[in-house]
Amino acid sequence: MSYNDGWAALNLEMPKRIPRTEYSADSHWELIRSVTGIDVDETAAESTKQQARNAFRSPAGWNYDVVWGTLINNSFLGEYYTDMGHAEYVSDGSDFRDAAESWCRGPEDVLAFNPEHALPSYAQSDLVARFEKNYHDRVSDCPDAVNMTGVYDTLISGLLDLFGWDHLLTAIGIDADGFGRVAASYARWAQQFFDALAESTVPVVMMHDDIVWTSGPFVAPEWYREYVFPHYHNYLAPLREAGKKILYTSDGNYTMFIDDVAASGVHGFVLEPTTDLERVAERYGQTHVIIGNADTRILLSGTHEEIRSEVERCMSIGRNCPGFFMAVGNHIPANTPVENALYYNEQYRRLSTR
Repeated sequence: MSYNDGWAALNLEMPKRIPRTEYSADSHWELIRSVTGIDVDETAAESTKQQARNAFRSPAGWNYDVVWGTLINNSFLGEYYTDMGHAEYVSDGSDFRDAAESWCRGPEDVLAFNPEHALPSYAQSDLVARFEKNYHDRVSDCPDAVNMTGVYDTLISGLLDLFGWDHLLTAIGIDADGFGRVAASYARWAQQFFDALAESTVPVVMMHDDIVWTSGPFVAPEWYREYVFPHYHNYLAPLREAGKKILYTSDGNYTMFIDDVAASGVHGFVLEPTTDLERVAERYGQTHVIIGNADTRILLSGTHEEIRSEVERCMSIGRNCPGFFMAVGNHIPANTPVENALYYNEQYRRLSTR
């Protein structure tokens, strides 16, 4: 059973089958048609799309054991949101948009900003209800897998949505400590979401924060250790006390910070290919959940031999880790050749029994 395997892995009970999840594959309509036989594309009714997604993620399809999800995003920032635009991702390119003019005029606005006072506050009972609804909606959509909800704009991702990269990097370059004070104010504002999650009945929480680039940290590691990770401890203390399972996602290469993230209290890591899976498994493979980290670029343009080798790499590292889930990081986008995605799935299934 997919749910049973997912829950066992989240509890480090090493199911006989290595569980899996994927990201964005359930919007790759050509792939979904191939797997489910349902006639669906980007123009289909939302009800048809949902039916197709459910069939694709079900045990009869690609058999997702856990489904990634969050609730809190830039829509909770109110008027203080910097739209940095969006590149084409979906097959018809309809998600492309140019960057909009920021409410920020420059780094002086960033350094003077007080998120605690400027951003909306929410009644805890309302937040609890929203988290409960979001979680139960996800369970309804994909009942055969372990579901979750959580926070996307945890800290760095929230500051990025507030100010955009240009203003953020300029401000931190001019006054790193001053920007640290802005980060601390944001963290105190965002604590309300984690407190509400702790009060909810949601069993699994995702904390997402894109703290690094593909190449690694974008500011001195000491800055993170002073102005980011202590706030993680504050966020997660009520969740741990409430008995939640806590997973952590960052895009990019956060190998340098694995110990810091682990020490903050998370139960598991979601990894892109640039974070060192072997190192993470060596240090935390017996004590933490690990999700990932096959390279999506290999599915996009690699040969079958290269795809097979990439799956074997991940599965050989994760096989002896009781909380390992196979996944392609970062996503399986709509331009991934269907034959490559299907071959990847074949190789996963071939190696999925311990």
